[in-house]
Amino acid sequence: MINEFDEIRPFEPSEMREAFNELLDDRQFKHVLKGVTPWLPKILRNGLLRLAFTGIKTPLDFQKRFMKPVVWHIIRQHTKGCTFDDSALNDDSKFTKRYTFLSNHRDIVLDSAFLDVMLVKYGYPTTVEIGIGNNLLIYPWITNLVRMNKAFIVRRGLTAHEMMRSSQLMSRYIHYAVTEKQENIWIAQREGRAKDSSDHTQDAVLKMLAMGGELSELNIVPLTISYEYDPCDYLKAQEFQQKRDNPNFRKSQQDDLDNMKVGIMGYKGRVHYHCGTPINRWIEDLNGYAYNEYFAKLSQLIDREIHAHYRLYPCNYIALDELEDNDRHAQHYTAADKKRFHKYLEGQLAKINIPNKDDAFLRERMLTMYANPVRNYEATQ
Repeated sequence: MINEFDEIRPFEPSEMREAFNELLDDRQFKHVLKGVTPWLPKILRNGLLRLAFTGIKTPLDFQKRFMKPVVWHIIRQHTKGCTFDDSALNDDSKFTKRYTFLSNHRDIVLDSAFLDVMLVKYGYPTTVEIGIGNNLLIYPWITNLVRMNKAFIVRRGLTAHEMMRSSQLMSRYIHYAVTEKQENIWIAQREGRAKDSSDHTQDAVLKMLAMGGELSELNIVPLTISYEYDPCDYLKAQEFQQKRDNPNFRKSQQDDLDNMKVGIMGYKGRVHYHCGTPINRWIEDLNGYAYNEYFAKLSQLIDREIHAHYRLYPCNYIALDELEDNDRHAQHYTAADKKRFHKYLEGQLAKINIPNKDDAFLRERMLTMYANPVRNYEATQ
């Protein structure tokens, strides 16, 4: 079974030592390490890392030893705290079951990383495996690092025939990971982030998950991720104008790397993760529908769970009131909140440097990103 998934799976425990040695011997990775710890002599830098690897046998060990401190550092330095509500999984089985967390997508790197540290903090026996697009694996050291960090590879840019084969393989792997490996999975509800923060599940994602077996065995949990501030908001607004002005515009690999860096290092304010009702509690109610209608209804129900559990902040309400030119939500913010958000917007807009910069359009796009969670939440009430 392992051999079937060799081209996409994370590293197995028996492969971790060799992968780690390859990582430390990689010239580009050494350059990255030097940039992170320039005060350490080269021989001491590598020696300390090799020593720190002592006792690591599994990808989970690697996450706890190396990645967990890094993620907590990011939370302390670049957020106002991260909270987690798993009350919908309110029985002892949450520590014995494995789940597929299906969530909205806010950050390329941190969505699953924050979830990992929350699961560890709340006593879950393991973290999540995640799918990562091969378009982001531009260097061998990145591929090695993510496979050590419980990532499986999602192939992009395929023909229709190749895409079908790839989707079938990935679905079989996800079912295998949950039922046989006893791993949790994190997967976004759509391919790529919702640039306007209006989160909607793609039927194709659910159809892919169903290719490898019954959806019920995946224990799918709708998961809502709420950021007070999206550090990539100005990059998303910039991309909106670039596509408006040039319909053929496509992001480069460097653009993806810039988004990853800004997403990690930028300020996010308050961050909240909220588990919705596992779909197994109502999925059987949809059994009478035809194939396409079944997945459309399922997507709508998952969206409702995700939208109903947004954690909304003053900036969300301010943005919607500004777009609608009223003060319908004024009870949710103060004059100081409004002044602070306006200052934030101006600072983000100032970072955009493109030809024919359209400030009014860019500002509207950014306001829309912050307003849409309120619109979606209110539609569930």
